[in-house]
Amino acid sequence: MTSPPGQGLGKGMIIAAWVLLLFLLTLFFGRVLEQRENPNSIPGGSVSGQGVREVVLERNAQGHYVASGAINGHPVVFLVDTGATDVAVSEALAERLGLKKHGGAFSHTANGVVAVWQTTLHRVSLGVIEMHNLRATILPDLKPSNQVLLGMSFLKKLELIQRNGVLTLRQLP
Repeated sequence: MTSPPGQGLGKGMIIAAWVLLLFLLTLFFGRVLEQRENPNSIPGGSVSGQGVREVVLERNAQGHYVASGAINGHPVVFLVDTGATDVAVSEALAERLGLKKHGGAFSHTANGVVAVWQTTLHRVSLGVIEMHNLRATILPDLKPSNQVLLGMSFLKKLELIQRNGVLTLRQLP
């Protein structure tokens, strides 16, 4: 017994429609989850007439301040961490960014004592705020490896104001 002409085509179209719908839903919910994790994926900011640079960050769903930025012109995701002495980068990310290690040492972290290396970040950008020649630490097992802890070697040069789930970073001239 043979199927009427075009019946197989109709089933194929229905399957293709479902596959397309699932693909679009995956994209949509992926973006929703990304926005919940990093609500500051494009941190702009402003510069006043007096030269004060200001970036405003929203807290993410976990209560952290996460924002996209750049190190030496390469895009990265920062996690603001006032408990970190330096900007901290995973060893895997440091290799991708071409950072040079020097001055091996041991450091006390939340996970205990770990071997670390020092490096210099030639340019760190967060929205309109940019700093040059910052001290940073390379940690072998920092997780997640694609996230950078934005520590005090960057933050100490800023005025920080936290209010109602919003962190305002100001760089005075």
